[in-house]
Amino acid sequence: MRQLAGDKNRQRISIGDFFEVMGDRATGALMLILALPNLVPTPPGTSAILGAPLLLLAAQLTFGLRPWLPKVIARRSMKREDFEGVVARIHRWVVFAERMLNPRLSFLVEPPAEYFAGFICLLLAIVLTLPIPLGNILPAFSICLFAFAILGRDGLFSLFGMTTAVVSLIIVSGVTYGLVKAGIFFVTNLFA
Repeated sequence: MRQLAGDKNRQRISIGDFFEVMGDRATGALMLILALPNLVPTPPGTSAILGAPLLLLAAQLTFGLRPWLPKVIARRSMKREDFEGVVARIHRWVVFAERMLNPRLSFLVEPPAEYFAGFICLLLAIVLTLPIPLGNILPAFSICLFAFAILGRDGLFSLFGMTTAVVSLIIVSGVTYGLVKAGIFFVTNLFA
């Protein structure tokens, strides 16, 4: 990522450029890049924009397909300086996580377990695209853990991802249930 961000010959960095540079690690790396911004509260709609490519990547992982992106998504780009800023902000966290990654419990990052992880990421990406208040942080964290598992071939991170996915789906379900109940209460009292 730093190599791409530091390439002064580029005016803009597209998702396709990133995909090309990362090679066989592109799926995990792109999932990480798309999920990381959702770890902090963002303006409304941001998670839906970042969640759409995550849906596609997670679906490809679920079905064991070779990663690819439609040209509409692959052409999306940002200024190289902006990308460099993003890389600078996340660099220390990525380095910290990479130090903890070790190839272990490899059966959890190989098919068919990898397909199951892709399915969980697909569910989490669906949650990310929904307009649930603060409903993006835990699912994004889980996707980040799965992305690290894929990047480092580390099954322990996959286990952590599965655990946080269950917790995040329970919490988001509870929040959604509470919002629906509050909406029903409000509407019934409004017209009573």
